[in-house]
Amino acid sequence: MTPRTYVIPILLVTCLAGFLCPAHSQAATQTDTAIKLFPQTIDLRGSEARQGLSVQTLTNDEVTGPVTTPFQLTSSNPDVVKIEDQTAVPVGNGTAQITVQSGSAKSTSQVTVSGLDQPHRWSFRNDIEPVLTKTGCNSGPCHGALAGKGGFRLSLKAYDVPGDFHTIVEQARGRRIELSDPARSLLLIKPTGAVPHKGGVRFETDSREYRILSEWIAQGATPPAEQDAVIESLQVLPGRSILTKGQSQRLLVQARYSDNSVRDVTRWTAFSSVNESVAQVDEAGNIKVTGYGEGAIVCIFSSKVAISKITSPYPQDINPDVYAKSPQHNFIDELVIKQLKRLNLPPSPQASDEEFVRRVYIDTIGTLPTPAEVKAFLTDQSPDKRNQLIEQLLNRPEFVDYWTYKWSDLLLVNGELIRPQAVKAYHDWIYQHVKQNTPWDKLVHELITAQGSSIENGATNFYAIHQDPESMTENVSQAFLGLAIGCAKCHNHPLEKWTNGQYYAMANFFARVRAKGWGGSQGSGDGIRTLFVATKGDLAQPLTGKPQPPTPLDGAPIDINAPEDRRVYLADWLTAKENPFFSRSITNRVWANFFGVGLVEAVDDMRESNPASNEELLSAASDYLKDQNFDLKALMRVILQSAAYQRSSQPLPENKDEKRFYSRYYPRRMMAEVLLDAISQVTEVPDEFTKYYEPNPQKTDFYPKGTRAIQLYDSSVISYFLKTFGRNERMITCECERSEEPTMVQVLHLSNGDTINNKLKAKESRVTKLLNAKQSDQELVKQIYLLCLSRKPTPEENTQLLNILKETPQAERRQVLEDLFWGVLSSREFLFNH
Repeated sequence: MTPRTYVIPILLVTCLAGFLCPAHSQAATQTDTAIKLFPQTIDLRGSEARQGLSVQTLTNDEVTGPVTTPFQLTSSNPDVVKIEDQTAVPVGNGTAQITVQSGSAKSTSQVTVSGLDQPHRWSFRNDIEPVLTKTGCNSGPCHGALAGKGGFRLSLKAYDVPGDFHTIVEQARGRRIELSDPARSLLLIKPTGAVPHKGGVRFETDSREYRILSEWIAQGATPPAEQDAVIESLQVLPGRSILTKGQSQRLLVQARYSDNSVRDVTRWTAFSSVNESVAQVDEAGNIKVTGYGEGAIVCIFSSKVAISKITSPYPQDINPDVYAKSPQHNFIDELVIKQLKRLNLPPSPQASDEEFVRRVYIDTIGTLPTPAEVKAFLTDQSPDKRNQLIEQLLNRPEFVDYWTYKWSDLLLVNGELIRPQAVKAYHDWIYQHVKQNTPWDKLVHELITAQGSSIENGATNFYAIHQDPESMTENVSQAFLGLAIGCAKCHNHPLEKWTNGQYYAMANFFARVRAKGWGGSQGSGDGIRTLFVATKGDLAQPLTGKPQPPTPLDGAPIDINAPEDRRVYLADWLTAKENPFFSRSITNRVWANFFGVGLVEAVDDMRESNPASNEELLSAASDYLKDQNFDLKALMRVILQSAAYQRSSQPLPENKDEKRFYSRYYPRRMMAEVLLDAISQVTEVPDEFTKYYEPNPQKTDFYPKGTRAIQLYDSSVISYFLKTFGRNERMITCECERSEEPTMVQVLHLSNGDTINNKLKAKESRVTKLLNAKQSDQELVKQIYLLCLSRKPTPEENTQLLNILKETPQAERRQVLEDLFWGVLSSREFLFNH
């Protein structure tokens, strides 16, 4: 390979180190302050009930941290409730008020006390299991492991309450419990270190944990019962706070049960921070703000999740006029600006026409604009030209190719999983729906309920890729709800609310899906299979050995004996406007395509414990899609028309550190297929793609010459470039299958690999055509920049490159022109959409 010596010193933009590491402020003053006592209503049932109290400062009705001035807590009736260490303690049945006063500011909470005339009995389900969970006894590294520890196995995070009771009280002849002398019980002497314990000391003998366990044993180790109150929801107080770096905050967590009781479960809650660069939290729920931005604290108790959002404004002075004058084209801009104002982040100015035209082409149709298209847009004087261009792109043939490819990633159109005819039919089914702009709910409904031949009805191939009820339900949940429920297959989800029972109730919807014919990737069959639905058959839950009535996640069950196709009910529930998971998931996927960063990250990780960076905006965009009857083009249009999308990618000094709140457009490398097509488009030398057949790799075929990468209907196509630049292999339903991480292999391939260099050297390349056209040097340079970057060269670039061309002997002119193309094609400005 001839060293590229002519252009590299000039095109500093080509810095390959820059490719590996691409580049990417303070609190507003407020005056209307008050104090508030949390919680506002307190329900204390029984002598062991306790409720922590939190006194917060409110500024303009927003929580801005705990009160730092002296305050006093008093009870209106100490015979009903008293205050001990900032905790409400019941004394006698009745009602009272707790008042907090700091200076002239005050706030009150209403207290109801009941059940003190009855002896207190600890509940295995609601008291013992939370203790074991909080102390880590039933965690994965301890007795919650699949094989347990030391012959003692508990269900992970207490997902099997009856089974845990049996293990603790009845298994091994009851050796773990001493009813006559609780202090001698293994359940107590092991975790307190009285006898050797590989898990170490989990709690002390004078702790509340020890007292609860020992008193439960002394009371006869009462088992769980059907009439036990069951947790229904979890709430964290405060739910949102505006804090500053260095500030601390204490959280309170309350659980509401089926008997309408509300308990303070802060002590037994597991806390974690979504973004520790903004806020950290300890195991007791004490927050410490460590940086700027928005973070969230996840609170998990008994498979229920609650979120406390933390806003830490950037410490910089931003003129309010910055927000008032920032363009707002639709609801997206209103909500983005609202958050930027809360965070003290200024928005970057609008992108230039040159930046916008290239960006919108790549994001919408996965294709570079031609020089003629760039010139036409730049010379258009219409005030509405951006909206006009958006409309044109939404109706281009390339739009169909690009979005068919995107949804083929999601639906795993892969020749290594299904045979060639089936792959083509599956791809064509997606293509036709994108071309017809089928509403997303209709497309998904048709896919879920598909029946018939894998060749005549391409949608049935979804069930060729996923051939058992478990994988069917996991992939439906991941693809269309953004929920990874696979962990619940073996036990309750440790990071989410989904239980093992919910998993198998959902999977039972697919228990009657059947197929005739051969449809896998191995063997010698033709891949033609006929999908049908039986009228009988159920999936048993391993824990109980019995099937459960088919029930959608958080939905209502159906009759387990009904002969109808259960998938119709599931598809109706899945695609209903009332199902928030469905609309939020696809909204986030579409949003991430245009902004590079999802409102929820990772894009398909929509679990409750992974909140959106702007929940109000995600909800509004999701509602908009539902109002548009799931017309994805309508959602794309409103995104593309927003000032937020049309902002410059150049950071301001005040917003350069933020990456989640859309103060600017975030540059990102073009996805592998779009990048390869762009190189082919610029050089006018298309790639030739080879079809690869399993299990006969010797049998190959070629796509028609001129087929673009985004037109490929099979991910098993042989392409070193696509593999190197992280294409989605379509083996599992996960956005993680596509990699955008830069690597040294990518850098070396751009520098010395075949893709760019061979295309530039080819006789039919654009280099040859430009030389034969005998254009002026100035026109050559201008044409290259328009082709690659959708802009003209700057005066400095133009002058330096013209000088080089002027001094180049005719015999070396082609080499210099190739070098010039190479320099631009390997630059960050070309490789990235910006």
